[in-house]
Amino acid sequence: MAGFGDYSGFNRPYGLDQNRETNDLYDTRYQQVYGYHTPITEEYQGPPLIMDDAPEEETNAFVTTTISVASLITENLLSHPFIVLRRQCQVHNSLRNYHIVPYTLLPVVVRLHRRQEFTTLWKGIGSTCIVKGLNLAVEDVISKGTGWPKEIGKCNSVLQFLQHFTLKCISIALVTPFYSASLVETVQSDIASDKPAILDVFREGFVRILEWGTPSRGRMLPIWAIVYPTAALGITKYFAHIILRKVAAKVIRFQQRHKHELSDSYSGNYSKSQNPLIEDINLKANIFSFVTMEILFFPVETIIHRLHIQGTRTIIDNLDTGTSVTPILTGYEGFLDCYSTTIAKEGVAGLYKGFGALVLQLAAHLAIIKLTTLVVSEMSNLLKPAHSPTNSEESHTQQKYLFN
Repeated sequence: MAGFGDYSGFNRPYGLDQNRETNDLYDTRYQQVYGYHTPITEEYQGPPLIMDDAPEEETNAFVTTTISVASLITENLLSHPFIVLRRQCQVHNSLRNYHIVPYTLLPVVVRLHRRQEFTTLWKGIGSTCIVKGLNLAVEDVISKGTGWPKEIGKCNSVLQFLQHFTLKCISIALVTPFYSASLVETVQSDIASDKPAILDVFREGFVRILEWGTPSRGRMLPIWAIVYPTAALGITKYFAHIILRKVAAKVIRFQQRHKHELSDSYSGNYSKSQNPLIEDINLKANIFSFVTMEILFFPVETIIHRLHIQGTRTIIDNLDTGTSVTPILTGYEGFLDCYSTTIAKEGVAGLYKGFGALVLQLAAHLAIIKLTTLVVSEMSNLLKPAHSPTNSEESHTQQKYLFN
């Protein structure tokens, strides 16, 4: 029997052998089309092999993970100059230019850099990172000592939820004195104050703990009067962030499912790429929730920062001019008194002083994420091995969902 690619049968007389050759040729082609065993010869190498979607899923997962890391670095490090501007505006009760829009800050920043060093907007970054790390360490110690769940995802009952809630409240309360010390380092002027050492945040924090009820400095509020509103703000933002993130994730998941159903590219391959898409959805929902929380709680943050700074004898940069300094002199008796005094003397807009710096911070955050998405996606397309046209098209389609 002549196999496919053996042309000796065509030299035989027409008849039974020729029919047999034709049948063999048909059977061979049938086997090749439907996947049965076929001897591959030099002339015919068979249909192109169909690769699985694992490399595509790994590529999309790598892109999403890289974006998450970039978002984390931006939130904790690259956003610090905007946080410094924002806090200096918030605590300055006599600021004439409220800087609610971003463009009013630009000439002030230029004058600050001309008069001071380039690092003037990076002051306090060491203590800020220390306080964030201290908060995580306190939560870990309390969780291991009590057995209370440190993550809300591990709460399987109402009791565990209450334990998690208590853990968060205790950790925020214990870190509040050190947060006050870090806030002072962030807003004080470099040209009017001595630069603090890296561990001064611990010394100042312990001093405020020892002066729990009777502070030794003039108008400084006792730390317990600051702990309650600070813990309330922290725990409210935490749970509001979780709720909003879940709602946003469901909305985004519904929109993408609806988009797939309406597009011609919808197929069974969509179900195979669920893990990268779920990571992408969670990342989008997390960023949306972060942006929303920063905007909603900005007025409350302004009041609490003023309570932390009061009585610390802090001298800050005057952001009306960018060339001078000014002391912080206030006499608030508590959270409600600070709120009513601010509304009476500065108006409702006084609660939004420095909002333009927040706009710049969020815009820079989103721009860095978008740039990271573009660069990493292009690099992954260049470095990944070539697949069949179908897989390349599917990869391009999947990557379009990353932060579009």
